[in-house]
Amino acid sequence: MNSLNKVLRNKAIRYLLLGLGFAAVIALTGMNVYSLYDIRDKMTMGVEERQIALVEDLIQDVRREIYSPFTGLNKIELEPVEYSISESGQFPPQLQEKIEKAAASPLFTGIYYTPADIDPCLDESKIYAYNYNEHQLEQTGNYPTILCDGVGLARTKARIELNSFNYRWNNNIEFDAHRTMNIGFINLKENRVIGYLTTTLDKDYIVNDLIQPLMTRYFSPDSAGGTVLWLHDWANDVVLATNDPSVQYDFEIVDKRQRFGTSMFENWNIKVAFMDNPLATAYNDTLVKNLVVLGFAVLFLVGALLFMFYTAQRERALALRQAGFLANVTHELKTPLAVMQAAGENISDGRVKDTARLKQYGDHIYSEAIRLRKMIEKLLDVAKTDSGQTLIQATPVNVNEALKAFVAENREYIESKGFNVGLKLTAKPALVMLDHDHFENVIGNLTENAIKYSRENKNILYTSSSSDKEVTINVSDTGIGIPRKHIRNIFKKFYRVEDTLVAKTKGHGLGLSIVRNLIQLNGGKIDVQSEVGIGTTFSLKFPILVKEEHSLTSKPENNAESATVIDPKEYA
Repeated sequence: MNSLNKVLRNKAIRYLLLGLGFAAVIALTGMNVYSLYDIRDKMTMGVEERQIALVEDLIQDVRREIYSPFTGLNKIELEPVEYSISESGQFPPQLQEKIEKAAASPLFTGIYYTPADIDPCLDESKIYAYNYNEHQLEQTGNYPTILCDGVGLARTKARIELNSFNYRWNNNIEFDAHRTMNIGFINLKENRVIGYLTTTLDKDYIVNDLIQPLMTRYFSPDSAGGTVLWLHDWANDVVLATNDPSVQYDFEIVDKRQRFGTSMFENWNIKVAFMDNPLATAYNDTLVKNLVVLGFAVLFLVGALLFMFYTAQRERALALRQAGFLANVTHELKTPLAVMQAAGENISDGRVKDTARLKQYGDHIYSEAIRLRKMIEKLLDVAKTDSGQTLIQATPVNVNEALKAFVAENREYIESKGFNVGLKLTAKPALVMLDHDHFENVIGNLTENAIKYSRENKNILYTSSSSDKEVTINVSDTGIGIPRKHIRNIFKKFYRVEDTLVAKTKGHGLGLSIVRNLIQLNGGKIDVQSEVGIGTTFSLKFPILVKEEHSLTSKPENNAESATVIDPKEYA
């Protein structure tokens, strides 16, 4: 019981180690795949982040160009503005300089100033418009209607900011989409709005002469690395500009959206699509190659692991069979030696004088000596095969004649074991290259097996048949048969079927191993068909060397007449 528990425990440990090995391979593979994808994603993300940074630079250039005429406005004293306009029609010199810059910029089509107490949305309201010829502001009632919306937005924002917290800037800026830019002038001392400077924007110039060239400069189709930009008016669903006209805008392929700011061009944004980026494509190609290499490496590791486990299992099974064989052979050797020793002692002591008993003792010694010789010959055959020293002395052999001779020589012995012997030669006369001694050894081993593993039905049938290319010899019995699960292992050294039907049958697991090796050395093949309780048939096939023109033996039916023929139907 302890031995069985030890075997089961060792088996559990082996399978546990195999499972741990597989788990380690799977874990390492998963980590490597994750790392490869992580590196690919980070590299691709890095490329995309650099492209987005360029888009942000483009937007900053646009904002800088729009705001450039009014740079430094927050440092100017704005309190005198309302008094200066009413008296001279001009802003103070520092502010007038900003107005002149705005007037010189192609971004703006007009410049207007609305005092805080004037509502440009009311009829007959008068505001100040910049006269480009006179370079001064003049009061007028003729102004674009879009000023109503722009000033209204700026007034609302200014009220919110001045009422919600302590506002610290002398101006605030509000865009009416892409139509006007409105600057609210604030009196910080009195926390009130002085007035609103409005510039009307030139949409065509901004799109075609500012944003479009910047898009092409930052992302030219030849060097953009697969990045496509569209200036999109989302309110009207219109593409205003793009860096690559060959790519049709599609909402589904847009990866990023960048705005111009919190209030500037609120109806516009820049849509970004990352197409076939060469660098990202290279990363993907590298990822695929790495995954293929990793796959082959994993297959190799798994195969090596399985091979080592399978080899270890086979070596262990072989070691167990060898240990069992050694114990069995030791016992088998002791038994005949003990019989021979006892018989020899009785004869040498002179205690056996009766002729009949002397003959009986002599027969015992002879039969046990034959048994020992056969055991030693099998061991020598195995040793020669393992060391590659088995020599072949092949000669042309007529299979029918050889099989007929074997049956004639061994019939008496086989029948003495209670067996019926059948011989049926239907092979056409032909010669095959065989070592005659090997042939007799093979047939003898198969015959011994049939004798060992037959119980009530004791029949052995030897048959021969042929085709155009080979001769087949069958050795059939009506014994206990071989379970299907054991058939593939019966030709292995030291292997014995562990079954209650054969538990008491003596054997070493060498006979069939020797048979297969000898047949292979002679260029033949062996096959076996067996059914438990019905019997077993071993089929030996050898290639034909030459077909004989004339039969070297008597006709098959004459051969059959000289032997006891068993009808194969009786086997069923």
